[in-house]
Amino acid sequence: MPTCNKTDISPAMFLLAGIPGLEADGPWISIPFSSLYLVAILGNGLILFVIKTHLHEPMYIFLSMLAVIDLGLLIATMPTILGIFLFNSREISFNACFTQLFFIHSLQCIESSVLLLMAFDRYVAICNPLRYASILTLPRIAKMGLVCVLRGTAIIFPLPLLLKQFQYCRVNVLSHSYCAHQEVMNLACSDITVNNVYGLCLSLLMKGLDLLLIFLSYVMILKTVLSVVLQTKCLRALNTCVSHLCVILLFYTSEIGLSVIHRFGNSSTHLFQILLGYVCLLVPLLMNPVVVSSSPTSSTGDTGDEKPMTQTLIPSGTFTSETR
Repeated sequence: MPTCNKTDISPAMFLLAGIPGLEADGPWISIPFSSLYLVAILGNGLILFVIKTHLHEPMYIFLSMLAVIDLGLLIATMPTILGIFLFNSREISFNACFTQLFFIHSLQCIESSVLLLMAFDRYVAICNPLRYASILTLPRIAKMGLVCVLRGTAIIFPLPLLLKQFQYCRVNVLSHSYCAHQEVMNLACSDITVNNVYGLCLSLLMKGLDLLLIFLSYVMILKTVLSVVLQTKCLRALNTCVSHLCVILLFYTSEIGLSVIHRFGNSSTHLFQILLGYVCLLVPLLMNPVVVSSSPTSSTGDTGDEKPMTQTLIPSGTFTSETR
């Protein structure tokens, strides 16, 4: 833990480092970042438009929640990341930094909850298809979404309040282009034990619990799918889960890896931490359009008419007892 005298307290400002050693190449580095932001905004915006006008099944409503979260993360991080590379604007006030980290971490917690809801959606659609429409009604989905928002904001809300009580040493340089709780916490001159324990418990208990429930959901899905006699129906059911599993793998791998490196990876290079931070924050924002575009559709019968997969599983009775 850093130490400092009362006279060493810095002005109410943090400095964002960007990518060390490449400060002169900021305008060039901004090109891929700007392209990434543009593609993510257009992709997620298109998802919301298509779902609002054409797709109203529960699975697509959950995908629209994911798109809104991704747009929120884009809005929260775009000013500082592009500001550094385009205008070399590296200063950020304490209040702005605490606000940014609150939105980043709360949106990530909400995203973890939405991924759990998507796993529950796949579980009901495959394991109990005849009750799918009665279980996942629109009012119930709205309540589930509200619970996710309240859960994420309530869990993260104490973090900026605790950080605001700390004193910070004169060297307030953050290695990322945005504010993250672990980094800001490590710059404090005060005792950070409470924040350290709370943040670690948050990562293990909340996101770990979500991941455990997702794993159990897919265990039940796999058990149901393997009991199906027809191989084509078995593969069709598994195809509906592939894109969701890819997003889960990317999200939780990057989240857990970044958390471990911040807390226990003092021997790792700063460049590796920075790059992993960008991967953790930005790459998942591009995955939501991939999820929608790769979501398989299947026909019901021999007419060749294609419907969304949530519609094909229910009326056709794919996983009723007659096919097991």
